[in-house]
Amino acid sequence: MPLEDLPGTLPIESHPLALSGDYYRALIHGQMRGWWPSLQRGGLRLVSVPYGWGMELRNRLYERGWKRSERASVAVVSIGNLTLGGTGKTPCVEYVARFYREQGLRVAILSRGYGSQTGRNDEAFVLEENLPDVPHLQGADRVSLARVAVEELESELLILDDGFQHRRLQRDLDLVLVDATNPWGPGYLFPRGLLREPVRSLSRAAVILLTRCDQAEESRCVQIEATIAKHAPNVPVVRTMHRPMVLRNSEQETARLETLKARPVAAFCGLGNPQAFRQSLVGLGANILDFRTFADHHAYTRTDVEELRGWAERQADGCLIMTTQKDLVKLRLTQLGGRTLWALRICLHVERGQDTLHRRLVSVIRCPMGSGP
Repeated sequence: MPLEDLPGTLPIESHPLALSGDYYRALIHGQMRGWWPSLQRGGLRLVSVPYGWGMELRNRLYERGWKRSERASVAVVSIGNLTLGGTGKTPCVEYVARFYREQGLRVAILSRGYGSQTGRNDEAFVLEENLPDVPHLQGADRVSLARVAVEELESELLILDDGFQHRRLQRDLDLVLVDATNPWGPGYLFPRGLLREPVRSLSRAAVILLTRCDQAEESRCVQIEATIAKHAPNVPVVRTMHRPMVLRNSEQETARLETLKARPVAAFCGLGNPQAFRQSLVGLGANILDFRTFADHHAYTRTDVEELRGWAERQADGCLIMTTQKDLVKLRLTQLGGRTLWALRICLHVERGQDTLHRRLVSVIRCPMGSGP
């Protein structure tokens, strides 16, 4: 396949080589036992070798200038990660966009738009809901999107969503997210594992954000930071958490987080890391009675909605029906099975290293275009 089409940014379920999401994750993490799963893992390991060669070749072509990259006329900040699945990029994109808006800059977000069924995907809907004054452009050609953002929307700074593996558009700052609850997957390159690139690629980053630190043991965070320091010794690491803010429904009505405390809850989601959502609910004191998962960026069908309605009706009296904001913006339902459907609104909170992160963000504004941070 062409180098630009290497599976560097697709969600797991969109890859032609991937199996169904739940089975695939169980397989690569060694939860499936027996000769057949072992044979499948061996086959995936073989396929990961040419994938790794292709990714390495592609990176070298860009780094040596043999493959052309283009610079926008304004600063570009990329937010990305090393792994497939959810590291919590959307709250980070919102945090960075809000930071620059507070500096008085006109900001636009550029993304590939994976999982889109109607020209916008779930992440775009969430960001547009939370940041109504920040345009979000989606498409395969992000170089062209950058021109549109600057020339037609008069944007003064561009945020490249899921951009670490996208090398065509040059950036002034690379923020890379590492999920403390599952930093490297099983530790192999795709498709044997979840790594889009080897861990040593972190050396390209300007700042590494360790996400969901509140859901991991301190010893685990320290271990991850040691691994990062080994491969990217000069890159600062900022610790963050995904902080629940409020419950919200599709009518924009809100409820306090305390509503969940000691309440029975039935929840569902379509995320790359569904257990992070479950853990957030548990951390708020919810009593999880039932928890359903769908594929990342799942496009809900009429059949799905009818099944969810029946599922909600079967829950115990007084049970709250919960989902994520990414799922709610696609469903646009006020109720399921006669019960209010609530979403948990999440924001990024910096636990350690905020000054470092903000200095790097501000440095892009101060430095002349093209000189880097």
